[in-house]
Amino acid sequence: MNNRIVTLDEFIIRRQKDFPFASGELTGLLRDIGVAAKIVNREVNKAGLVNILGKAASQDGNASGDQVQKLDLYANDKLIDCLKNSGECCGVASEENEDFIPIPGVGNKTSKYVVVFDPLDGSSNIDVNVSVGTIFGIYRRTSDSKGPCKLEDFLQKGADLVAAGYVLYGTSTLLVYTTGRGVNGFTLDPSIGEFCLSHKDIQIPKSGNYYSVNQGYYLKFDVEMRRYIDQCSDMNLRLRYIGSMVADVHRILFQGGIFVYPNTRKYPQGKLRLVYECNPLSFIVEQAGGKAMTVQLKRILDLEVKHLHQRATIAIGSPEMVDEMKAFVERYSATPTFD
Repeated sequence: MNNRIVTLDEFIIRRQKDFPFASGELTGLLRDIGVAAKIVNREVNKAGLVNILGKAASQDGNASGDQVQKLDLYANDKLIDCLKNSGECCGVASEENEDFIPIPGVGNKTSKYVVVFDPLDGSSNIDVNVSVGTIFGIYRRTSDSKGPCKLEDFLQKGADLVAAGYVLYGTSTLLVYTTGRGVNGFTLDPSIGEFCLSHKDIQIPKSGNYYSVNQGYYLKFDVEMRRYIDQCSDMNLRLRYIGSMVADVHRILFQGGIFVYPNTRKYPQGKLRLVYECNPLSFIVEQAGGKAMTVQLKRILDLEVKHLHQRATIAIGSPEMVDEMKAFVERYSATPTFD
């Protein structure tokens, strides 16, 4: 292939034949998300110049119990606005909203998809100019397409995702996504305002030199997790933890390693959201040749989803390192584990 620039829109249209239901709806949805990402990126880049830094004064927290940042709300609103445009989406569920939001149809279109997203992952980092990101997942609805979407459309297993991706707002802005046919990355060229193909067919290294965990919670982890972290340290692996899951997983996707967020005493079920964070990123990492499981050794994408803001533990990254973590848990766990 020559060095001609391939934009996100062009790439999506070219690959449309790869989609299980190649009638254009998913193409339109991905383009809508790309537009939203450009708008959010613009605001993230000027966040220090306008009054959208810091915590939103009007709310105590979002539906998951976390403090909501002003830019979170902005990103949330823009994503919803853009997903209403094409009429391809019949409903959205966001980390920032207690319940799912049905979207009315546009004209005579029958909307076949629902979208779940974390509009601004790692938003507490905005004030100190550290990378944040948007995570999204797309499901084909299971309810009757003649009526409004239902809760059941959003409570599907991660294995049922038809597409997932993330946008990383960093030194450059990248959109990485998969439709179940490999993983590709696009870098935003600000001079032309387009995402351009920059990382084709991303493959995660089988192993790596990095581990990512909030080691400040070390004493609150179960013994098998502390043993595993000690092993990582003994092997002279490099600890890298940004506090933005998108940024931490992105680095591991390209350089290899493992990201672990175990249960703690405060969060016995885990802290990260299954629907908005764990499932979409696990789908991406598996498509790139990696693995993702809970620290109880269950595949993330096979977990039953019981409610929108369900939490989970996660170990995600290079396949050999996830397997090594699994072996540690099996060896040292005080309670039996099951596949």
